[in-house]
Amino acid sequence: MSSPAQIRSHESVSVRDSPRTAALYLTGSREGFAQARDFTQRTLDCWSLGRCTDDALTVVTELAANAVLHALPHTSTNEFPIRLRLTLRRAHLVCAVTDPSDSLPVHSRASDAFLEHGRGLHIIEALSEHWGWTRRAPVGKTVWAMLPTRSRPATDSDPISDT
Repeated sequence: MSSPAQIRSHESVSVRDSPRTAALYLTGSREGFAQARDFTQRTLDCWSLGRCTDDALTVVTELAANAVLHALPHTSTNEFPIRLRLTLRRAHLVCAVTDPSDSLPVHSRASDAFLEHGRGLHIIEALSEHWGWTRRAPVGKTVWAMLPTRSRPATDSDPISDT
């Protein structure tokens, strides 16, 4: 297996400069997943959103993976083609990844539990309250997921509340 291409990144908005929005630009490598997770972890720590960290890290990894694996091979651009943007709203954390591809996200209907790929959007759907995509002009798209920032009250059917 060949080694991934060198990653370049650029944090366009530091967490200190904008307390409600932070962005990270990535190009062309799977190594960017670790960079995106580290950026997400640091941002959520600054925003005191530790309760959202596990879900946000998973969602960000899946969004970035989809962009790198599915969008980049279909584009010729090389200058910061993928942008991760985290936005803190009143009751939600919005995780969004913008890529230069016009190909729509594919929500696979595969029923084979042993498939290695094709579950990313299912995972995003399971962890978020809402998710979707928006076309970008003149080209590209943004795939986003909204995670709740408030703790949900435990219910009688919650396995955690039974312990």
